[in-house]
Amino acid sequence: MDGPLWVFGYGSLIWDPGFAVTRSVTARLDGWRRSFCMTSIHYRGTPQAPGLVLALDAAPDMACEGVAFEVAAGAETETLAALRERELISRAYLERWLPVRLTSGETVEAVVYVIDPDHEQYCGGLDLESQARIIASAAGDRGPNRDYLLNTAAHLRDLGIDDPDLCWLATRVRALGNGRPG
Repeated sequence: MDGPLWVFGYGSLIWDPGFAVTRSVTARLDGWRRSFCMTSIHYRGTPQAPGLVLALDAAPDMACEGVAFEVAAGAETETLAALRERELISRAYLERWLPVRLTSGETVEAVVYVIDPDHEQYCGGLDLESQARIIASAAGDRGPNRDYLLNTAAHLRDLGIDDPDLCWLATRVRALGNGRPG
């Protein structure tokens, strides 16, 4: 690998990268969209009551804004190992090296985890109301599905990244409540 290792985050990596970062920069990945199109049977749900997590779904005319993380020099091997353990737990994600455009205008190759549309956990096409109802009630090893959504939506807002679907879902999941304060 020439140069630093870059990782593109679009969901929980934004607020919980779990690796040593030299810098983080808002970035854009063309041809993909952030979507709750993957059932979660480990982290935010169970096999009996799956939750939903974000994935990058192919969308040729769209783009996803997120964060590009430059991995600290010397931490590349352990970072890739940790990411693979975390992201490839059920093989629903595919690891890809894709060009992302930093807000500076520079383009870097970054490791990106995208959904495998042929995997049994792929659930693209769910309407927002169905997504909200699943997210409001599911929980897994890393806690309630709603916390995953609300953390991601809050961090995107703080970064100035507009994602109307996530904003709608956050509002709707709070309204559904699931017996918890919103």
